[in-house]
Amino acid sequence: MSELAPARCEVLADPSAGDTVRLQLSGSWRLTGSLPAASDIERDLAGRAGVRRVAFDAQGVTDWDSGLLTFLRKLEASLAGAELQVDPSGLPEGARRLLRLAAAVPERAGARRDATRDGFLTRVGKNTIALIQGGREVTAFLGEVTMAFGRLLRGRARFRRSDLMLTVQEVGADALPIISLISFLVGVILAFLGSVQLLQFGAQIYVADLVGIGMARDMAAMMVGIILAGRTGAAFAAQLGTMQVNEEIDALSTLGFSPMDFLVLPRMLALVVMTPLLCLYANLMGILGGAFVGVTFLDLPLITYLQETQQGIRLIDFIGGLIKAAVYGVVVAVAGCLRGMQCGRSSAAVGQATTSAVVTSIVFIVVSMAILTLIYNALGI
Repeated sequence: MSELAPARCEVLADPSAGDTVRLQLSGSWRLTGSLPAASDIERDLAGRAGVRRVAFDAQGVTDWDSGLLTFLRKLEASLAGAELQVDPSGLPEGARRLLRLAAAVPERAGARRDATRDGFLTRVGKNTIALIQGGREVTAFLGEVTMAFGRLLRGRARFRRSDLMLTVQEVGADALPIISLISFLVGVILAFLGSVQLLQFGAQIYVADLVGIGMARDMAAMMVGIILAGRTGAAFAAQLGTMQVNEEIDALSTLGFSPMDFLVLPRMLALVVMTPLLCLYANLMGILGGAFVGVTFLDLPLITYLQETQQGIRLIDFIGGLIKAAVYGVVVAVAGCLRGMQCGRSSAAVGQATTSAVVTSIVFIVVSMAILTLIYNALGI
């Protein structure tokens, strides 16, 4: 039971010397337990007049680790400010050696982290500088991507066609299961939401128009963009970020290969090409989801539902949705590759780059969707 006793520190007067105080240590001094606070001992000593020397009695200490050393270092620092002499002879021999070793090398100036908080104007200035620097990096990256596409059109881009085909498969075919599920459920949700109001007027047949137009114009492209942002954009950032950590990108540059051509260009091409095709597939699955609700819950004949869908959707609706999908594909590709190329040289930086790629993609998808919607309204589409 003595080994489980908590750490204690009692301040006792030394009868042999009136100006000496003895600190009696006992119990288990381990970091996993509850340790006394050095500030409490300092306050107790400050209330004693005539004290010039502090000694230790550690015979009651059952075991100790760095928790005892941390307590003693803090206590020494506080007692040095009070101009009290410390006698460590009563401490365990191992603790005395470690304390001498810690005091042998002084702390390097500036090594301790400053806990001061920057002022409001300072934080605004730093954030503004970081924003301007980020804008420059994005502009430079877009310029390099444009030059890479120019080299592609001239037939001078250097990348492996097998990498392009593999990326197309990962972006397109491998994403079909999750897009099928999400798009079908979105069509079901749109149909249920529309039927709540349309049933009041006996116009449940127009659920087909609601689902078809909603999926064709906005929902299919938006859901595909968000799915690719979380699935493909994050993967691009993680892959390129890991290459940065392993210095593989530096090796490519040393060998004379352009990282933009060899790594970024195939990923952007695959995403830009496959996003409209995935949007078409999402349109189909969303319409099937609406048809499932119409036939199962609204008692609509399947032929009637499909005919109403065909009459309600215009070709311009599909074209507008495909244009949005292509824009979202560019946004996801740029965000994922940009954050991957900006990744630092640590494993933590890879996670930060992945998170940043997803957040950036989703934010700019929503922004671009709002801008394209305003343009479509202005054009009467």
